[in-house]
Amino acid sequence: MKAPALCFRQLIVSLLLVAQLHFSYSLENDTGFPQVFPNKQQHFEYESFTVSCEGLNGLTGWRVMRKIKGVDTICASTWETSTGPCEIKTAYRTLDSGEYWCEMKGVKRTNTVTITITAASVILESPLLPVMEGDDVTLLCRMKQTPSNLTAEFYKDGFFMESSSTGEMIIQGVSTSDEGLYRCSIFGAGESLESRLTVTVVHTEICECSEHSCHICLILLTFLTILMVALLLLVVGLLHYGKLEFQTHN
Repeated sequence: MKAPALCFRQLIVSLLLVAQLHFSYSLENDTGFPQVFPNKQQHFEYESFTVSCEGLNGLTGWRVMRKIKGVDTICASTWETSTGPCEIKTAYRTLDSGEYWCEMKGVKRTNTVTITITAASVILESPLLPVMEGDDVTLLCRMKQTPSNLTAEFYKDGFFMESSSTGEMIIQGVSTSDEGLYRCSIFGAGESLESRLTVTVVHTEICECSEHSCHICLILLTFLTILMVALLLLVVGLLHYGKLEFQTHN
């Protein structure tokens, strides 16, 4: 009975490998969506921005959805035109601030991102999507009507971080300890709202690969799983046949 047990163990391991690869591959592709241009959380009122789901997992039919004041709606003006990018040509604080995500047929959906439209004179330009652990991140404190070369002060979770004469703060090699709520202020102009910086921890996956090589690896692991199933069935069949032969001779 050791042979069937060994085959069964190999089968379970193979299935787990395929499941983990598929899960990690899906996460890798989903974390970059929805795409927002320009890529920042805060936008001045009356500015324009675009939200797109184009290219997500190589599939078409994605729609940009959003939740404004607790109500879920499509981002486009009509359902027929809602599968392309959502272009907000003139952003309004009360109409366009909210959560945005990609959705297909009400079943598949990505994580949400929060876009804030503000009437304030100062914004903090920070990455909208989670940043990878180890990357360098630049936070920019910007005024709406004057150059961004004024001295700015940066705060994290309410605590002063540093002062910058260039209006920017660079976080080198970010880690989870850098996650938090950031804001900035410019003397005589005001301060920005808070934006959250999220860091994605890098894990060593079974297959560290590009999109093309991941497909090949997934096919190989699937083939391995099928092979293990066939081997298991063969062993069980042979044992069953041997048992029948033994019973016949006795």
